[in-house]
Amino acid sequence: MADRAIFQDFVIARSDRLLRTAYLLTHDWAIAEDLLQESLAKAWFAWPGVDEPESYVRRVLVTTYTSWWRRRWRRELPSDSLPDTPSVDALPDDELWDAVGRLPAKQRAVIVLRFYEDLPVAEVARLVGCGTGTVKSQTAKALAKLRVDETIVKELRR
Repeated sequence: MADRAIFQDFVIARSDRLLRTAYLLTHDWAIAEDLLQESLAKAWFAWPGVDEPESYVRRVLVTTYTSWWRRRWRRELPSDSLPDTPSVDALPDDELWDAVGRLPAKQRAVIVLRFYEDLPVAEVARLVGCGTGTVKSQTAKALAKLRVDETIVKELRR
C-alpha cells in the first residue's frame, strides 16, 4: 500500500514535466499523453525496486518512444473530433521547437534531454542507451541540421 501512495505522489508531482518531455520527443500532444501513460504503466510494475524514480521513468519514456518510432505505427486512428486542449504551460512553442520536431528521433531525444532537461552527456547516454561519444555526435549533427533549417535561417535574418 505504501508503494502505491509513493507512486501516486510521484505521478502527481512529476507528470507535467514528464508530459512536456514526451511532447518534445513526439511533437504531438495525443501521442505524448499515450507515451507517458504507457511509460508510467511500465514503471508501476518495477516500482518497488526503483532507486531513482524520475531517472527511471525518463529512461522508460525514451526507450518506449524509441520502440514506437521503430514500429512507425502509433495505434492511433484519425477521428472527426478534436482532442482536449492540454493544460501544460511553459512549453517552447516557436520556430525552433518546430525545427526540433523535424529532426530524426534519436537526435530529437538527445536535444530534448541535453538542452530542455539540462542533463549531462553521461546521463543522456544512459537514458538513450548509447555511448557518450554517440550523444556528442548526435548532438553535433542535430545542431548542424538546426543551423541550416530554412525556417530558422529565415527567422534569424529578420
